[in-house]
Amino acid sequence: QLQNKILILTVCAAGIGGTFQYGYNITIINAPTSYIQKFMNETWLERTGFPLDSNAILLLWSFTVSTYPLGGLTGAIAAGPMAIVLGRKTSLLLNNVFVIIAAVLSGFSRVAKSFEMIILGRFFTGLNAGISMNIQPMYLAESAPKKLRGAVALTSASFTALGLVLGQVVGLRELLGEENSWPLLLASNAVPALIQLMALPWLPESPRYLLIDRGDKESCISALQKLRGHRDLNAELEEMLAEQAANAGQRAKKPWELFRNQAVRWQLLSIVVLSSAMQLCGNDSMYFYATYVFQEAGIPQEKIPYVVIGTGSCELITALTCNIIIDYAGRRPLVLGGYSLMAGWAVVFTVALSQQAQVSWMPYLSMVCIFAYILSFGIGPAGVTGILPTEIFDQMSRPAAYMICGSLLWFNLFLVSTAFPFIVKSLAHFCYIPFFLVCVCTAVYVGLFLPETKGKSFLEISEEFKKRNFKTHTRAFPYKGPEEIESTML
Repeated sequence: QLQNKILILTVCAAGIGGTFQYGYNITIINAPTSYIQKFMNETWLERTGFPLDSNAILLLWSFTVSTYPLGGLTGAIAAGPMAIVLGRKTSLLLNNVFVIIAAVLSGFSRVAKSFEMIILGRFFTGLNAGISMNIQPMYLAESAPKKLRGAVALTSASFTALGLVLGQVVGLRELLGEENSWPLLLASNAVPALIQLMALPWLPESPRYLLIDRGDKESCISALQKLRGHRDLNAELEEMLAEQAANAGQRAKKPWELFRNQAVRWQLLSIVVLSSAMQLCGNDSMYFYATYVFQEAGIPQEKIPYVVIGTGSCELITALTCNIIIDYAGRRPLVLGGYSLMAGWAVVFTVALSQQAQVSWMPYLSMVCIFAYILSFGIGPAGVTGILPTEIFDQMSRPAAYMICGSLLWFNLFLVSTAFPFIVKSLAHFCYIPFFLVCVCTAVYVGLFLPETKGKSFLEISEEFKKRNFKTHTRAFPYKGPEEIESTML
């Protein structure tokens, strides 16, 4: 049906220039690492007459890598105001400007003999990823029908995983992984941006944004008709109007206002816990160990890049699986199960690493742990965490919630990438114990405090949290005398 095609096109157009870029730009920088470091050294030698020592090159490369999460943090902070002022769709379109600037800077850096252009390009790439990771799930969840909201919003995680895999593939020697091709590899992120710029303008804006934020009922109905076809829209429109009435007279919240608002206390605590756990659970650190473990398992050095693609493919397969089952299984079981499995595999991985030199088959168990850990992460935490702020916050609080969620994600990414080498040095084979504790604590929190949101309207979810947020207050002051007196007629 036409309406289903429009919704699918909206998902694809938003995803290819959105969270796809996050995954793609994480992995394309890995293949040319040694070539870019060599370029930095040669450029410095040409400028000053003496080369950089190994520590200076490492420091310069670390700074280059760290500008990506710094840009992401900046983008996460900017995403809230952009979503409110410009709208969800326009923000995604404007966001492509940043990645095109990054592509131009990186693509011409060798010609200009400027490694500073690469550093600046990575910042703009991070800026693009920070904005898209906040706005895309918001846009898709607000555009989807209630029964498909989880699956549609979760495509953000699927496009991230797809970006990871394609970045690994494009970085192979047979494609753009050779020394002469690295500027083209870094500039290749302009292609998804151009695709989105051509496709997304023809698709509708978020109906909820049009009605609740802008008060434009006619444009909302028009957007709904494009997304749903000409079937009866009364029930969905009434639900939106009820949410609009509940938010009447309110303005969009600022992030610091959420911390002072008792009405969103449990929602805020939930996204703080889950957004922090996304990076502190150690999933990205598995990629750090992958090459070492594969070498120990006897895989030839030249074949390891192809095996590493399998790790990214695991995340893509589980993200797609999660897309299919989320609106049947629910959000809570997937997150709880994911972190519980990760905790178990962290223990097995720790044992396998500690016995790697003593037991001949332990490297193979370590390989199994890497794939199992990534699969467990992909089946729930990777995708569900990104859509929760859309579901558990109302329209006025949602952009601010995503600003907090995104800021925590990028800050913790920077923290883990900076601290993990020191954790490995200090704890050696027991370096996954901190990640095990994070997984256990997160699983306990989800099991005890996170309610299920499957199949509920945004207003119903808000009402459920309102009961929890004011539970203590209600118990302490059960008497509602003034209301009874006002209703008594003499």
